[in-house]
Amino acid sequence: MKDEIEQIMEKVHYAKLFDNWVQNFALNLNNIWNESSARELSLNQNNLNENSSAIVIGKGPSLKKENHLKLLAESDFKGSVICCDGILIDCLKAGVTPEKFPKFFVVSIEARSDLKKYYDHELVRKHGKNISGLFSTVSDPTAIDFARKSGIKIHWFHALFDYSEGKKSFNNISALMTRCKKHTNGLPGLQTGGNVGTTSWFVAWQILKCKTVALIGINHGWNIDDPSELILSHGHEFPVPEIDESSSSFRRLFPQIYNPEFDCTCILDPIFQYYSKALKEFIKRSPEWVNTINATEGGTIFGDRILCTKFSKFLKNYMI
Repeated sequence: MKDEIEQIMEKVHYAKLFDNWVQNFALNLNNIWNESSARELSLNQNNLNENSSAIVIGKGPSLKKENHLKLLAESDFKGSVICCDGILIDCLKAGVTPEKFPKFFVVSIEARSDLKKYYDHELVRKHGKNISGLFSTVSDPTAIDFARKSGIKIHWFHALFDYSEGKKSFNNISALMTRCKKHTNGLPGLQTGGNVGTTSWFVAWQILKCKTVALIGINHGWNIDDPSELILSHGHEFPVPEIDESSSSFRRLFPQIYNPEFDCTCILDPIFQYYSKALKEFIKRSPEWVNTINATEGGTIFGDRILCTKFSKFLKNYMI
């Protein structure tokens, strides 16, 4: 049984975004037929080393707090670097570039139109020709066009959100339309957990076949000392109603979580509750050969089959 928050989040996402998903897919379809499948990245022998590793980079607060981009830029890491789209520009500014790390990827799943801000930048245009991009078939077409014009090689996949509905699902219908012209074996389908960070974790082992996947900037929670306005609005700049933070309802919707691995306490809003629970469940159920390492040095991702360690230690032990 899905818990209450999970059911609510899925209904909200579906009701709010379904029309955008359909419209974006229609606008993307001709390019999907004429461009590459993300499956082609699986065929790259450089990604099939049995000891290969990947670093997934999100934009959580620990990334800046722990200076992780600087550590990575100054390292000799030889594995795959997978940027969530929202942190791509910051990575390039910090010296985490495809010239330094040739196996360099960026991932996008969002349908919203403001996605283009992650690709409309001089540094993206400078480095784009050496970046491989993975885009869901419902991602905003304007943003993908910015990426395309910057030289980023486009690779398509399906973001799975209603495949459990069977033949009537949009996932099934869009997959049939995709296969009718070029991709006769279909595009890969990836779970998203509702966010690009979780999708990037799937990319690391399902697409790139990396055995070890480290997470930085994937906090999925707020720091205990973050302002209430930030937490209540999930980081967005809009007024929030007054709320009794001592009430039982508030504590249920915004629980405090102690992370014993990094000796820190985080606050989960309803969205991060959904994200965190989904990612931890996916990790728990992943194949035995997949090793997930939380190197954020904070956040809420800990538990079964998750090794927590400092990022500097990861870089010393996993260089391939």
